[in-house]
Amino acid sequence: MPDTDTYEGRISAILKGEIKRAGHTYASLTEKLNEMGVNEKEANVRNKIGRGKFSAAFMVQVLEALGVETIRL
Repeated sequence: MPDTDTYEGRISAILKGEIKRAGHTYASLTEKLNEMGVNEKEANVRNKIGRGKFSAAFMVQVLEALGVETIRL
């Protein structure tokens, strides 16, 4: 079974891919999150996604902000 770092790397790559696929930047994603009431700074969003360490709630908020309805693992 893969270790935690492997899963964190996978989820980081998934979110980075979804950001790119949606045509967003970290700045525009942060703006969308803030519009949803998720108050984050761009640097925090970039760091969380880069490390792959964040709550499931944050992941769903990001996917919702990007308009993602389905992801493939």
